[in-house]
Amino acid sequence: MSGAGAAAGDRAAFVGFFPQIVRDLTAELGHPEVGDAVARLKEVLEYNAPGGKNNRGLTVLAAFRELAGPERRDAESLRCAMAVGWCVELLQAFFLVADDIMDSSLTRRGQLCWYKKTSYQTELGQALDLITAPVSQVDLNRFSEQRYKAIVKYKTAFYSFYLPVAAAMYMTGIDSEEEHANAKAVLLEMGEFFQVQDDYLDCFGDPELTGKVGTDIQDNKCSWLVVECLRRVTPEQRQILEENYGCKEPEKVAKVKELYETLGMRAVFQEYEENSYQHLQELIKKHANRLPKEIFLGLAQKIYKRQK
Repeated sequence: MSGAGAAAGDRAAFVGFFPQIVRDLTAELGHPEVGDAVARLKEVLEYNAPGGKNNRGLTVLAAFRELAGPERRDAESLRCAMAVGWCVELLQAFFLVADDIMDSSLTRRGQLCWYKKTSYQTELGQALDLITAPVSQVDLNRFSEQRYKAIVKYKTAFYSFYLPVAAAMYMTGIDSEEEHANAKAVLLEMGEFFQVQDDYLDCFGDPELTGKVGTDIQDNKCSWLVVECLRRVTPEQRQILEENYGCKEPEKVAKVKELYETLGMRAVFQEYEENSYQHLQELIKKHANRLPKEIFLGLAQKIYKRQK
């Protein structure tokens, strides 16, 4: 079977396994008095977990196939790999629900955000409010490349890229510090690019493709675009940012986007994407000595040039 055919087969099997995950998680275990809670959990799972690209979960499965010997690719082992993959997808779904509450987003994956669909108000949302910096004053001085890289590393790269591959590595007995450090060197770099790309699509992506309307500008996010913009602005252009960034008014958001266009941020991103891809190839050559290069190359093919 071709690489594309195998990937399509894995995707179909992975998506088809989700109902089993729901059944496993919502089994009442002989306690009918918790039936209402179980029904609620089932609703939450079925609304929030499916519908995405499933890249993280599929990475667990693909990495397991590459790392496991033929004797380990039996049906039960692959079933376990899919279960671990769905664990990562459920973690992702939790993060997205929290993210949408923080950002006051309207849609996610082409449908109304969960917290908008219900009267969902939880301690989680309140806690996020408490730890999020107040929006009373925009401070562009906090938006540095160093700050951005730190946010991305811990917000996205670890769980989206290193976690799925690390899970497959541990499942196949690869637990040496050196091999995990080598994988991490490549995957955290890939995760940083993925978040930069996400920031770009938040502003310039097509909501019909991305499934959401971007809100980074009005949410005062330390986005790659604003960090790169600040490196290029004149004092007068910086003043435009000071007056319009982090504001909800559509006309102010439009002024920030207009400034991005004036500074050629689309072209800046395209150049960054090319450079990042070349750098990633070099990292793979350097660090993927004992791990199959296909694990990293397959991930790279999924994310570079994506539109959603």
